[in-house]
Amino acid sequence: MFLKFNFTRAVAALCLCFACTLHAQQPCPEALAQDSASAPKQDKQWQLTLAPYAHHWSFSPAHRPVFLGALERHVAGERFCGLALFRNSFGQPAAYVYVGKQWNNLMGQPQLFAKVSAGLIYGYKGQYQDKIPFNDYGIAPAVIPSLGYALTRDDSAQVMLLGTAGVLFSYGHSF
Repeated sequence: MFLKFNFTRAVAALCLCFACTLHAQQPCPEALAQDSASAPKQDKQWQLTLAPYAHHWSFSPAHRPVFLGALERHVAGERFCGLALFRNSFGQPAAYVYVGKQWNNLMGQPQLFAKVSAGLIYGYKGQYQDKIPFNDYGIAPAVIPSLGYALTRDDSAQVMLLGTAGVLFSYGHSF
């Protein structure tokens, strides 16, 4: 097999990456930051996102509960990079590595924001390989837009559009 995904090892790798990036303070490439933008507040550069529920547009008896955990690092210009580990809709362990951009103060509402991320998803394999487009060796490109609402300075709720499959509801905490 070209790549073998082990969920336990992926969680261990995420923890190792988190520890290393806390020490290095630069997990996102400098090219991602916008030069003319102000840096994010020093005490709020990370966001942990948990998504306990996905709603699918179409019912399928093959669908399983989805749970996602993601860690993002925010840099200047409201840009970010991150890693999400999740169980996909078919019960397979999966991962999404991505970069993105956030737009705050939508329609003059300070709490309303939009985000879009783009990256690679790994984990849709076997009989479910064709459930996402351009999936080769279990790896596929993805673009995920979302709409969010800041509940407090540190907490937010988001709805992420998963293409033609459905939506994912999440909670985010900045630290």
